[in-house]
Amino acid sequence: MNMKEAYQKKLQAQLDEWSAEIDLLKAKARSSEADAQIEYSKQIEELHAMRESAKRKITELKEANDDAWEDLKAGMDSAWNSLSKAVKSARSKFK
Repeated sequence: MNMKEAYQKKLQAQLDEWSAEIDLLKAKARSSEADAQIEYSKQIEELHAMRESAKRKITELKEANDDAWEDLKAGMDSAWNSLSKAVKSARSKFK
């Protein structure tokens, strides 16, 4: 397995973990009071949008040739950090 493939697998595994966490937060939001549901729904929509963006970036990475993927890595890392912070923030607010 080359570095690009290993990086892709790492990103996909993290994305799968975040997807499960977003689904859990969505379930918690449904069981909360009406005012909280509105706020949680907004956060969940933002997380879904960020997750979809991350999925597109993984697809770009998969389609990139071996030389170009390093250039995409910086953008991926930035998107990943943003999504990570957003999931952690939402998690803390849903407790």
